[in-house]
Amino acid sequence: MDDRIKEHAEIIADWSTEMEKDDNVLVMAHPQAEELVIALYEEIGERGAHPTTLFSSSEVSRAYLKNFNGEFKTPEHILSLFENSDVVISIKSDVNEKAMNDVPGQLLAEYSKVRKPISDMVQDKKTCLTAFPTNAAAQLADMSLRSYQDFVWNAVLRDWQEVHDKQEILKKKMDEAEEVYITGKETELTMSIKGNLGENSDGKFNLPSGEVFTAPIPDSVEGEILFDKPLIYMGREINNVRLRFEKGEVVKHSADTNEQLLSQILQADEGANKLGELGIGTNRGIKIFTRNMLFDEKMGDTIHLALGKAIKRTIGENGAGNDSAIHMDIIKDMSQGRLEMDGETVMENGKFIWEM
Repeated sequence: MDDRIKEHAEIIADWSTEMEKDDNVLVMAHPQAEELVIALYEEIGERGAHPTTLFSSSEVSRAYLKNFNGEFKTPEHILSLFENSDVVISIKSDVNEKAMNDVPGQLLAEYSKVRKPISDMVQDKKTCLTAFPTNAAAQLADMSLRSYQDFVWNAVLRDWQEVHDKQEILKKKMDEAEEVYITGKETELTMSIKGNLGENSDGKFNLPSGEVFTAPIPDSVEGEILFDKPLIYMGREINNVRLRFEKGEVVKHSADTNEQLLSQILQADEGANKLGELGIGTNRGIKIFTRNMLFDEKMGDTIHLALGKAIKRTIGENGAGNDSAIHMDIIKDMSQGRLEMDGETVMENGKFIWEM
């Protein structure tokens, strides 16, 4: 076994989830990630915790959705499994990254709605979403498997305490700020984040990490923005997404490809056409777009906005956040652009406040 796999598992157990004795641990993975699951089970065993593994596959989900005949309901047996888990670890490791391409977007939206109680519950757990390098993911990134392995572990195996300390500068700015202004190519956007909290994403919850994010006040977003990195939805690419906001809602949208799918996403539920997140990527170990949002949204020189649900821990006592069954991140290159908070420049032409 590659020593980097063992180090990956150790970071998940020690840093990302702070796993403890007698924790009930749920691991979700495709069999392709077996080596990482084995390494995790070693860590779980050493800590006296109690694991179970749930098989995860897009091909399996596709088979179900393509043949479903009935009305979707929240799966109570799965909800119970999550409810009784203290730690939830999800490993992206699919055999086919485009398996869901022929499942209608409307069907996917309906399925997401009934599973919302599960996704809401996970936010209250010690959780980690991570990835294991597979041939499918490497092909999606236009890389060899060996190169992709190096890429993944270069992004994952970092000094996360050092990352935390540096990002704390941005987090404190978000905590104190009221107004955000973003300008760049075909972009001029304003929003309020008053009363909400910055989240220092430092290897907890997501691994790799390397971002600072918060929740916009839902009805405050005004203006327009061009996202020059593709929106990836169930393996499908929506290119050059353009959104215009008025009073927080998307009132006009377009895309160069799969515009109909974008329309379906925006109509998924009442909150799908509003923003739930503003994020700033800081991970300099992620230098290329790989069509894997777990990595891509963390790229240095970028920001991302998420349509749909706000992350609960970013909503302050005196703030507000959007609610939806979806959470769809879209990335904008800021190597030529500026982000201000209360009139102070915190990111300009790809440089952060500590680099200016």
